[in-house]
Amino acid sequence: MLESYYPIFLMLGIAVLFSVIMLKASTMFGPKRPTDEKYTTYESGMEPVGQARDRFSVKFYLVGVLFILFDIELVFLFPYAVNFYELGLFGFIVIWIFLAIQLVGFIYEWKKGALEWD
Repeated sequence: MLESYYPIFLMLGIAVLFSVIMLKASTMFGPKRPTDEKYTTYESGMEPVGQARDRFSVKFYLVGVLFILFDIELVFLFPYAVNFYELGLFGFIVIWIFLAIQLVGFIYEWKKGALEWD
């Protein structure tokens, strides 16, 4: 039974070996021009100000959670798009109900000011 897994192990081994070889080759043959600019912290093109342990605003986390929430919920549209013709009128009505609930949630967030960044 284990013989059927040999091709998978072989491909995995080749992938790991190729990755290690490419990483070593890039460090050996790549250009090495260190400057002070390259060693500074990069934060959206702005100079870093303050400590890394400063507290973030709750709005930062709220926007992040809302983005993840809507992003994950909209992933549910992909199976619908794949099976559009098979679902028929029932699927069409259900997806419009789903989109209406999404729209109501988005309008609620907008009215509450959750998407405003001060």
